[in-house]
Amino acid sequence: MSRQVFFYDAPDRFVAGTVGLPGRRSFFLQATAAGRTTSVALEKTQVAALAERIDELLDEVVRRSGGNAPVPAVAPTELADSAPLESPVEEEFRVGTMALAWDGEDQRMIVEAQALVEMDAGSDEDLAEAEERLLQDDENGPPMLRVRLSGTMARAFAKRALEVVNAGRPPCPLCSLPLDPEGHVCPRQNGYRRDA
Repeated sequence: MSRQVFFYDAPDRFVAGTVGLPGRRSFFLQATAAGRTTSVALEKTQVAALAERIDELLDEVVRRSGGNAPVPAVAPTELADSAPLESPVEEEFRVGTMALAWDGEDQRMIVEAQALVEMDAGSDEDLAEAEERLLQDDENGPPMLRVRLSGTMARAFAKRALEVVNAGRPPCPLCSLPLDPEGHVCPRQNGYRRDA
């Protein structure tokens, strides 16, 4: 079976978003262009890591170009996107690995999200062969979402993604674990729940 690649070159919209209530949210990357939409599921930590790495890579592009790259220092306010994900959100796959690159010739950020692949851990040799096969960009690999963004759109994506991650449950002031609406058992208080 040949690899399915969902390719978006300069999409109309590329965002991170959630479905569900804080504490029970599912995270997605969603790309939209020319009437088609692709949504892939991932973990909250993956969204945060992707946003941080995009900002770091863009900062490095600006630094190496001496400020001449078409990349803004901060996300432009006119590109702020607070709209919900396009409905219905239909998961194409769950993300396993992600990669970032900067195409200096076209001045584009390339974001790749590849499907999570279950591997049998029979022996170290089998595992190494499987990992090598996954890293190859061959026609039989797992499904992949590949998006090419301008520097401006990449900055806007990173800003929204970090806002989405931080919009969850507030942290406990003592242990920094998330607080549920009904409270939580704080390990810093040996499980004691203070009643107001």
